[in-house]
Amino acid sequence: MLLPLGGAVLKASGIPWADFRSLVTGPRAAAAFRLSLTAAFGAALVNAVFGFIAAWVLVRYSFPGRRLVDALVDLPFALPTSVAGIALTALFARHGWIGAWLEPLGIRVAFTPLGVMLALVFIGLPFTVRTVQPVIADLDREAELAAVSLGASPWQTFRRVTFPGLWPAVLTGFALAFARGLGEYGSVIFISGNLPLRTEIVPLLIVTRLEQYDYAGATALAVAMLGLSFVLLLTINSLQAWSRRRR
Repeated sequence: MLLPLGGAVLKASGIPWADFRSLVTGPRAAAAFRLSLTAAFGAALVNAVFGFIAAWVLVRYSFPGRRLVDALVDLPFALPTSVAGIALTALFARHGWIGAWLEPLGIRVAFTPLGVMLALVFIGLPFTVRTVQPVIADLDREAELAAVSLGASPWQTFRRVTFPGLWPAVLTGFALAFARGLGEYGSVIFISGNLPLRTEIVPLLIVTRLEQYDYAGATALAVAMLGLSFVLLLTINSLQAWSRRRR
């Protein structure tokens, strides 16, 4: 693991600082970083909310097809990301099954930043569900029953007794989904349309620089993404340690 990462850093060390900064903060690179960060953050927020709801329902309720739904949560793990991107594009394009209904309403998904976020929601949801689900299963139900017996309403019980024990796991799931979305490539390139300054993400821009034999530009962007990844890794590990202490 350290050899390719060290090679990238070593390659970037030969780039003068002024050139490195201009390569990372240029208009096209800045737009790609902005889209990658905002789309990954927005998708992680959506996954934190709906992933928590899905995990809660799968643990606390029994219904027909529950095992099937539980298995479908892992589908983005097994499905090739390029297949996911093609399927989402076919559904949400202007003449797709869903896009044809949204287009008259003025809502465009494919080839827009909204489509990028939708793809990141799809591939990031399992990270939140599988992080929160075992924590919900391990909760002490007796504490909830005690709160109810002492006169607490269901909302008070959830807010003051249940959710404080789940908050670290939800935050960890959010960080994992955010980190996954930040480096996603396969599912995004099809639905985004790859328009420079509009729907171009950083991983795609790195590949574009390589295809143009701009190794300095690709290396600078890669090292910048590497720095962001290390910050996210440190954040996730800190959250997991905090979650273990809380539990």
